[in-house]
Amino acid sequence: MPHPSHDLAACQPFPRPQPITLRGQYVVLEPLDAASHAAALWQAVHGQDAVWKWLGDGPYANEALLDDALKKKQVASDAVFFAIVPSDTGLCAGYLSLMRIDTANGVVEVGNVLLSPALQHTRAATEAQYLLARHVFDDLGYRRYEWKCNALNEPSRRAALRLGFAFEGIFRQHMIVKGHNRDTAWFSMLDSEWPARRQAFEQWLAPANFDAEGRQRTPLARH
Repeated sequence: MPHPSHDLAACQPFPRPQPITLRGQYVVLEPLDAASHAAALWQAVHGQDAVWKWLGDGPYANEALLDDALKKKQVASDAVFFAIVPSDTGLCAGYLSLMRIDTANGVVEVGNVLLSPALQHTRAATEAQYLLARHVFDDLGYRRYEWKCNALNEPSRRAALRLGFAFEGIFRQHMIVKGHNRDTAWFSMLDSEWPARRQAFEQWLAPANFDAEGRQRTPLARH
C-alpha cells in the first residue's frame, strides 16, 4: 500500500523502483535491454544528433557504441531505465529513467529522457510519462516526483509544465555537462497533486479526445 504522506512518523523506507513492464493504450515501457532494443533504437536516432543535445551522453557514431552505452544503462545501480515501445510498431523509439532515487524520503526523478523524432509530439510519448508517474505514486507510494533540465532547454521546461509539474526555481552553476556550465531548472509533482494530474492525463489520453485525423480536441494543460 502507498505510504500515507500525512502519517510521516509511520513511514518506513519506500520501495525501490524495479525494472518492470508498464503497459498502456499506445505504448509499453519495458526494462531497457541492449539485446532487445539497441538495433531499433539505432534506426530511430541514427542521423538525428539533435536528440542528444541536452543529454549527458551521445550522440554515438555507430550502433556498436550505442549498444555498449545501453548495456551500461541497463545495469546502472543509480537509475532504472525503461525502453519506450509504441504499441503500433513494437519497436523501441526512446527511453527514460527513474533516477536520483531517495527511498528514505520517497523522492525520485524522471530523467535521461531520449525521444526519437518518431516519438516526439505523440500520444505514446505522453502516455509513457503518465505510466511512469502512475507507477511512482500509485504503486510505489512516493511523496515527490521531480523533473530537472538545463535551464536553457525551453522544450523540456514547456513539457514539464504541460505534464503537470510545478516550477520551483533555478540551481545556478549546478553541473558541468559536455564541457559546458548547466544551470538547472527544477520542477516537482507531489502525491497530494497526483489525483488531479492523473485525471487530466486520463482525460487527455482517452480516444474521444482525438478527431479522425488524430488531432487533440483539448490540450493536456487545459484538463
